[in-house]
Amino acid sequence: MSDQRRVVRALVGAHGRTYAEEAGIRLKDTPQPLYRLLVLSLLLSARIRGSIAVGTARELHRSGLRDPRRMADADRQERVDALGRGGYRRYDERTATQLGDGAKLLTERWGGDLRRLRAEADGGIPELRRLLQEFPGIGPSGADIFLREVQSVWPEVAPYLDRRTLSGAERLGLPKDPDRLLSLAGEAGDAEDVQPASLAAALVRAAIDEEVAEDSLRRAG
Repeated sequence: MSDQRRVVRALVGAHGRTYAEEAGIRLKDTPQPLYRLLVLSLLLSARIRGSIAVGTARELHRSGLRDPRRMADADRQERVDALGRGGYRRYDERTATQLGDGAKLLTERWGGDLRRLRAEADGGIPELRRLLQEFPGIGPSGADIFLREVQSVWPEVAPYLDRRTLSGAERLGLPKDPDRLLSLAGEAGDAEDVQPASLAAALVRAAIDEEVAEDSLRRAG
């Protein structure tokens, strides 16, 4: 097995848990988990620790704010309080407003169902990315986060390895070509076990956390 294959196997094996999994989202192509992923993508795109964003997504779910109708109907202070309990205090006021406005947009334009947004994009990833950015608080980074994770249930998105994932590959001395990375992931072990979403999540962790990269290289050695 080549050095690069060993690195990919070590990386995904130790750090390939998706952010949706970490937030307790059992991602399926159904309205509620897709909406929870949208909320998580908004939270993760702010300049705040990923662990806080993930914990806050869990708290919003525990607080009952788990679908767009409940989110839109909630009092703004209720959203602020839930964000605060999750540790998301730096951006709680602004984010509470964005969550409420985004939930209303999703309900009014797409009937609360992101699958309708998917249908409107008609398989076009640039259009999907553009439509996602119509939600308040979802910019290019948030759209990339959503697409990296949703590729596990929206096959037409896969493989989605954006600039952030490729910067992780560069840090690990891996090729910055998506097809080559996927080939290495398949060759590193059982191809069925290495999903693009898991590879993307692992590469992002390597990009933002030097310790993840060092750990993966050490395990591969």
